Amino acid sequence: MSGLDPAVNQKGIRQSYSYPKYPFRRPAAIDSDTVERQRVVIVGAGSVGLAAAVEFACLGIETVVLDDDDTVSAGSRAICWSKRTLEVLDRSGVAEPMVDKGVIWRQGRVYRGEREIYNFDLLPEAGHKMPAFINLQQYHTEEYLVDRAVTLGKTDLRWRNAVVDIYLDLDGGGLQGGGGALLTVDTPDGRYQIRADHVLAADGVRSTLRRSMGLEFQGRTFEERFLITDIRMNADFPMERRFWFEPSFHAGQSALLHRQPDNIYRIDLQLGPDADPVEESKPERVIPRVGKMVGKDLDFDLEWISVYTFTCRRMERFRHGPVFFVGDAAHVVSPFGARGGNGGIQDIDNLVWKLALVLGGEAPATLLDSYDAERVPAADENILNSTRSTDFMTPKNQVSADFRHAVLSLAETAPFARTLVNSGRLSLPHVYAATALSTLDDDAFAGKGPVPGAPALDAPVLFNGVEGWLLNHLGQRFVALCFVDLEVLVDDWIEAWNKALADLTPSVDLVVVGRGDIARRPSIAILDDIAGQAFARWAGEPGSVYLLRPDQHVAARWLERPTAPALAAALARAIGRKEAG
Repeated sequence: MSGLDPAVNQKGIRQSYSYPKYPFRRPAAIDSDTVERQRVVIVGAGSVGLAAAVEFACLGIETVVLDDDDTVSAGSRAICWSKRTLEVLDRSGVAEPMVDKGVIWRQGRVYRGEREIYNFDLLPEAGHKMPAFINLQQYHTEEYLVDRAVTLGKTDLRWRNAVVDIYLDLDGGGLQGGGGALLTVDTPDGRYQIRADHVLAADGVRSTLRRSMGLEFQGRTFEERFLITDIRMNADFPMERRFWFEPSFHAGQSALLHRQPDNIYRIDLQLGPDADPVEESKPERVIPRVGKMVGKDLDFDLEWISVYTFTCRRMERFRHGPVFFVGDAAHVVSPFGARGGNGGIQDIDNLVWKLALVLGGEAPATLLDSYDAERVPAADENILNSTRSTDFMTPKNQVSADFRHAVLSLAETAPFARTLVNSGRLSLPHVYAATALSTLDDDAFAGKGPVPGAPALDAPVLFNGVEGWLLNHLGQRFVALCFVDLEVLVDDWIEAWNKALADLTPSVDLVVVGRGDIARRPSIAILDDIAGQAFARWAGEPGSVYLLRPDQHVAARWLERPTAPALAAALARAIGRKEAG
């Protein structure tokens, strides 16, 4: 990684992190009389835009990434990366350095005053490659993504290339017809234009593209203000999430503490609706507040300060012809619950494989409509949970305040009340329950295992004598995941499956999970379910088959081996072919 000396920010705070400085290169289009043409342009080199570029690169698709800055995000910003997001980034080769650097945690504690009223474990079972959560500053995540994009060599990263306007090409069929977009780009050396077949708008909550297209957010902005600050201190605080209601060090309000790498701690403090954001972000105001929280015996230095209000809003639609809005450009939620950055990564994971199939001619263009159909409900789920958290943390009337008081009073001794305490419901992957891409579920599963629309579940497996993880064998492609009993399996069965799959478009790979004596079948590529967890988590029986999408969500499943026409029909539905009905 490249790096500069630690920066001194606008508040006079000397930051310990060395921000990389990426070079500006004069685009050839500035010296050309013609408009540059690209298939995919990504606007915004934050974590979401970069993750999209890396995922495209893993699929062999070249992209251009335009960003108005020449470094990574200022301040730690998004820090809590969920298990599902890590699984997505693991397919792109980015999760390993994130986990190595990050603070792994699974334990959360909730206090009222200084008294712990309960705690929770986010990953109570063993047998998963990725942890429940890691804490890692967004700037580290973005550096890893830049490094990976450079290594893969399919991404044209253009720093200090600010998109200042966009024009949708109506000759391509109008706003809904999928025509291209014309981008005007400003650089230190002048302006140029790019004609893009598809544009991913990953340019954040203040999206230039959204404003240029005259589009708006809908939803709620709450009056309550919160202070975020990162501090550096040598302290032996545990690797867990701590949340306080009404602590003595911050009377009548709430507080949150997270540990990050490099002796950095994230603190969130509720300030109230009348707080002046300019005054409250001054170091001389922040230092006494933090001192009360961490104790007078601990020395600390300020690293980053921000004051914000809770916002739960989204665009009405995320797709507008050739433009796809992702991450904070499409939707924004309050930070409690870690739903912003994680939701954005899952946006691009939903979109990239679909766009790749359309670009490759393996799926109809109508498949792209499912991005709205699947990610708008996911955003609504995040907004609902975020709004409920906000309402519980900041009661708006006496009835709400009385309810919270009663719940907190009961939570220490009554387990049922703990489910009502809302200090930020932590991010979980969305299940695409209503998507038209899924085949009707097989009732024989009786609701057990991952249903159509749900993400794949990990489990330890043994392959060719090497221990590994199921998800790493599923890749970024369509997969027929079959469960077999090795005591009765015959080679002809595998050969018949491979023959049936060979004629499908797009291609479907066969992945077989077996139980029993794998030594009896050494000639067959089998994932040995060494702990029995794959069969258990997937509710598998000998002959069970799951059809998985490239984003590793379930498209269809059968408790008993399906016919070839049934599998073909499920694949057609999963890519939005009209003949799928």
